[in-house]
Amino acid sequence: MSTTGTEASPFSNLTYPSPNNKFVVVVQYTPAQDHTVYEVESSPYDQLQPRLHQFQYLKPGDNVTINRPRMFDLTKQREISTDNALFDNPYELYELDGGWNVEGTEFRFLYNQRGHQVIRVVGMNTQGDVRAVIEEKSNTFIDYSNKLYYRELTSSNSSELVWASERDGWNHLYLYDMKTGKVKNQITKGEWLVRSVDYVDEAKRQIWIKVMGAMPGQDPYYAHLARVNFDGSGFKILTEGDGDHSWYFSDDRKTFTDSWSRMDMAEKTVTRDAETGNMTTDVSAGNLDYKLWPIPERFAAPGRDNTTLIYGLIFRPYEMDNSTKYPVIEKIYAGPQDFYVPKAYMSHDEAHHIANEGFVVVLIDGMGTNWRSKPFHDVAYKNLKDAGFPDRIAWMKAAASTRPWMDIDRVGVYGGSAGGQNAMGALLFHNDFYSVAAADCGCHDNRMDKLWWNEAWMGYPVDQSYEDSSNVANAEKLKGKLLLSVGELDTNVDPASTMQVVNALNRADKDYDLLFIPGGEHGVATTDSYALRRTRDFLYRNLKGVEPPK
Repeated sequence: MSTTGTEASPFSNLTYPSPNNKFVVVVQYTPAQDHTVYEVESSPYDQLQPRLHQFQYLKPGDNVTINRPRMFDLTKQREISTDNALFDNPYELYELDGGWNVEGTEFRFLYNQRGHQVIRVVGMNTQGDVRAVIEEKSNTFIDYSNKLYYRELTSSNSSELVWASERDGWNHLYLYDMKTGKVKNQITKGEWLVRSVDYVDEAKRQIWIKVMGAMPGQDPYYAHLARVNFDGSGFKILTEGDGDHSWYFSDDRKTFTDSWSRMDMAEKTVTRDAETGNMTTDVSAGNLDYKLWPIPERFAAPGRDNTTLIYGLIFRPYEMDNSTKYPVIEKIYAGPQDFYVPKAYMSHDEAHHIANEGFVVVLIDGMGTNWRSKPFHDVAYKNLKDAGFPDRIAWMKAAASTRPWMDIDRVGVYGGSAGGQNAMGALLFHNDFYSVAAADCGCHDNRMDKLWWNEAWMGYPVDQSYEDSSNVANAEKLKGKLLLSVGELDTNVDPASTMQVVNALNRADKDYDLLFIPGGEHGVATTDSYALRRTRDFLYRNLKGVEPPK
C-alpha cells in the first residue's frame, strides 16, 4: 500500500486502526541523529587500565526523531494523501486517547512543535483533510512537561475535551467542543492555578483538582483540594487549614482523609465529607516540641519588582547568640521545572547540619521557578543565568534588615546540576553580593547538557541566549572563591561541561578549586562523603576565615 518507506525514513510498528477496521494510521519516521558522549573511567574496580564508556545523549540543536502519521484505506488498499503543514517540525507527537474519535472518521494526535511555543491537537480525517482542533501558542515557552493536561470526555458521545492552558497568565482548565474546535467555557479562573487534576466524574460533570494559591493569606505554594463543575460553576475548596495538604479518598468517594503541615507546624489529619468538605473526624495532631534544633522560620518579602512576594526559609544555629553575626549560606536550585523550598513539614537535616556549624542557611524560590503565574515563570525564558538572583538578593536584604545576626556581607551559595550552574553564576553575575560558591556537576553551558531540559527553557534553534547564559563564556567575570566538583562518570550532565569551565578559567588566569571524583556519578557533592566534607569545609574556611574543626 506504500512504497515511501526507506532505510532513512522507515515505517514504525506504531499502528492505529479505526474502530471499524476500515482505516489505519501508521507512523513513518526519520530517526534522531547519533550523538555519542565518551567518558573514561580512570580507576575501574576490576582492572588496572582505564575503561572507555559511551552512550547516546542528544544535546540542544541536535536532530530529534521526526514522526509522520500516514492514513491508509484498508478497503481500497491505498494511502490517503495528507498535508503535514500543521505538524511538520515536531519535537514529539502523541496520540490523543487512542487516537480515533468514536465515529471512526478522524484520527487525532497532539503536536508539540520544536521549541515548545506551539502545541496543537491535530485532526486527520479519512478523506485526507487535516485541521487544527486546538492550538496553543506562547511567545516564550509552553510548559508541556509539567502542565500539559488533556482528557477527552467519552460519556454520551459528547465530543468534549478538558484542556489545560496558561493563556490568561495562570494554569487553568478549559472545556472544548472537539467538533468545532471552539472553547465552550473556561472551567477554572482566577489569580491562582491548577496544579493537577485529581478525579473526573463525567456523569456528574465535575472535576476534583489540586489547586495552589487559591486560599487568600496563605503561602501560594500550599496545595488544596477543590471541586468544580464542567461549566465553571460551583467552585469549592474542600480543604482548610494553613498548610500544604495531601489527601486520599474512601473507596466510595464519600469521605476523604486530609493531612496538612508546614515547615513550622507538625502534621494534622482529619477526615472530611467529600461533598461539603466539612470535618467529620479529628484523627491526629502532631507537635514539634521534641525537636532539639530550631524550627525553620518561614519568611516572605517582595522581589525585584517590589511587589511580588518571594517565599523562603531561614535556618538558625542550635546554640545561637543573637549578638553574633553569622555568615549566610544559600542552597540554590533554580531549575524552571519546579519550586524547591519545602512546604509540608520535613526534617531538613542538611540545612540544620550546616547551620549548626555557625551559619544562617536560607532556601528561596525566586522568579523563573515554577507554579506561580506565567509571567513569574517566564523570567527563565532564554535567561537561565538569571536564576532569580535579583529576588533572592532582595529577600536576603529584607530578612537581614530585621535580623541583625544575618551577616549579608558574607554570603555563600552552593548547589548541584542546574544548581551548580546557578552557584557559579552567582560569582559571575552577582559577585557584589555573593563571595563564595561551591558548584557541583553544573550544566555550565546549556549547549552541553541534555536536549529536552535545556530546549524547554532556552528554546530552539540554539541562539545567542545560550552563550549569554554560559558560565564558560563568562568565566573571565569570576570574582570570589569558587569550588568546582564533578564525577568522571556523570551521565546526567556531561562532565565535559565542568572541564570546559576549568579550561576557560585557566585561560582567564582565574583562581579556583577543583574536586574531581574518579568513578563519581551525578551529584557527588551529596553522594560521596569525601566530596561532601570538602564542600562544607570550603564554605566554612572561606566564609569564616579559619580552618574548619576536624
